Amino acid sequence: MKNITEIYGSMVFNDRVMRQRLSPDIYDALKKTMVAGDRLELDVANAVSTAMKDWAAEHGATHFSHWFQPMTGITAEKHDSFLSPSADGTALLEFSGNELVRGEPDASSFPTGGLRTTFEARGYTAWDPTSYAFIKDDTLYIPTSFCSYGGHALDKKTPLLRSMQALNKQALRVLRALGDTETRRVLSMAGPEQEYFLIDREVYEKRLDLKICGRTLFGARPPKGQEMDDHYFGAFAARVKTFMRELNEELWILGVPAKTEHNETAPGQHELAQVYSTANIATDHNQIVMELLNNTAGRHNMAVLLHEKPFAGVNGSAKHVNWSLATDTGANLFEPGETPEKNAQFLLFLCAVIKAADLYPDLLRISVASAGNDHRLGGYEAPPAIISVYLGDELTEILEALENGDTYVGKELKHMEIGVTTLPRFPRDSTDRNRTSPFAFVGNRFEFRMPGSAFSTACPIYMLNTITAETLSGFADILESGVNLRDGLTALIRDTLRNHKRVIFNGNNYSGEWAAEASRRGLPGFASTPAALAEFTSPKNISLFEKHGVFCEAEVCARAEIFLESYSKTIHIEALVILDVVNKEILPAVFGYQNELAALARHKQEIGITANPEKELLLNLSNLSETLVFRRGELSDALVPVNGASPLKAAETYRNKVVTALEGLRETIDQLELICCKRHWTIPCYSEMLYSV
Repeated sequence: MKNITEIYGSMVFNDRVMRQRLSPDIYDALKKTMVAGDRLELDVANAVSTAMKDWAAEHGATHFSHWFQPMTGITAEKHDSFLSPSADGTALLEFSGNELVRGEPDASSFPTGGLRTTFEARGYTAWDPTSYAFIKDDTLYIPTSFCSYGGHALDKKTPLLRSMQALNKQALRVLRALGDTETRRVLSMAGPEQEYFLIDREVYEKRLDLKICGRTLFGARPPKGQEMDDHYFGAFAARVKTFMRELNEELWILGVPAKTEHNETAPGQHELAQVYSTANIATDHNQIVMELLNNTAGRHNMAVLLHEKPFAGVNGSAKHVNWSLATDTGANLFEPGETPEKNAQFLLFLCAVIKAADLYPDLLRISVASAGNDHRLGGYEAPPAIISVYLGDELTEILEALENGDTYVGKELKHMEIGVTTLPRFPRDSTDRNRTSPFAFVGNRFEFRMPGSAFSTACPIYMLNTITAETLSGFADILESGVNLRDGLTALIRDTLRNHKRVIFNGNNYSGEWAAEASRRGLPGFASTPAALAEFTSPKNISLFEKHGVFCEAEVCARAEIFLESYSKTIHIEALVILDVVNKEILPAVFGYQNELAALARHKQEIGITANPEKELLLNLSNLSETLVFRRGELSDALVPVNGASPLKAAETYRNKVVTALEGLRETIDQLELICCKRHWTIPCYSEMLYSV
């Protein structure tokens, strides 16, 4: 293992490098752009580009790339060399300020939701100076935003940056009204926890569904799954530990603060968590994490599965997003302090989030909506699709006292008594943790547990930023109206709690009683992606995004169309894959085994053996084969295109018809797998995959 402190950030054009390579004037001007949002002048860009090019070339980089995050679910890049040929046959290395701040990829080949047509190809990438450039594979990667010729956001970074700007504006208004004159900036902070599966490359290559869809479209449950709870936090297998060691080094070199790693609940499942950073950088870092997970696994003859539900019947994979707000003075606005009942600033910001979750549950659900995540949400391993907020007993009691005008009597700090005198005493947290809650307060931050493992963190975070900016805006309007601060603040917190406490729930979100209780409270539940996305373009939501400059109406409608089409296309591809596997692998395997059994039965009859148990097995196989062919036809029929249907109508049809047909076909395949001879059924089963590393 290399020295961590020496390699960390060694391939990042970070603040330390900029201080060394930029003049004080240029450095100060760039920092004003990064911190205060001042416009970047071309002379500054030229100076930075030269320093960046020289630094990159010294580290072996030959090309540069504007690295962006289109709405495809992955990152995109186009490489240009630093090479500039001269007339005398020699060459120079050049990289101008214009090349740094602007690129021009083809915008028509990415999802646009109708914002661009095929013949309107021009698009732009714009340097994001708030996220550091880095070197990977001999290329200087420059984080950028991606927009159309008309200025519409075609990516995930742009709305994230816009939402951070909107949140900063409204949070500062509230802080000023509370008397804070020192804070100059409020930052959205995030720390993703990335779950993933590792399986052996050889078995992965034999599963067409995993290679194309990222999840198993069929597969009987293994004799042993996660029932014994013996994988969670267990010791790493030697092969996995070697993989993690190399992964960590790669991440640290790129300045990604990989901190925590452990085995997750299901066999073959693991987790990696990053240290907190600003939401923009945390999102960029998580994209790097997912890319390096794949690349590193390949070098170790393994495959990484980032699908939300790669295996039925075992734990799915999430991306828990820890989210909070911090000031440039170092304060965490979600830090309760030792006496949270007296911390008016904390209580006000807490109430802003509670109100936001109650008013905009549709947007939180939309932020995690996908065909893959629908398999996971509500599956007793992940939160249900009903949005609620967990606060814990102490905070709930404080808020109830405030609502009722009572004096809260703080509880005495308790220490853990384990019953062994040699073990250290330590203070017990005031609240437990609720892993069933979709949106839980966990001490000094919120943990959004609904995103799936393959998601970019950008969408969940820009939704949280935007809806919180809206409620803070309303709070600021009241506090700035000339009311007595103390009385107005008390009334504001009390009224917010009375009107929005229905979203607070500290119990078991998995219970059937909660679903009934949530319905009585009037909390919506969006059981599927189409049901959630139907609300995206509501006047309420369009007005919200336009007010805070996160999206215009066209951008909202475009995203709704893209998300719906992605949902339908995902299911369509899954259907085609399973039909291909049925026709080319499963039916031949089943027919081959039946032929073997039939030959055995005839031979035994010929030699006079009356006992013939294979006949019963043969009959069972024959009946299931007939069902398989019938359900194959049902799925094929369900795939008939819905001509002229809107994206929403098409998605609803895929949800109601194609998914049902897929599940029916899978049921029959799984029954056949359990009784078919392994010599004929050569497709790797769950046991072979889950325990392959």
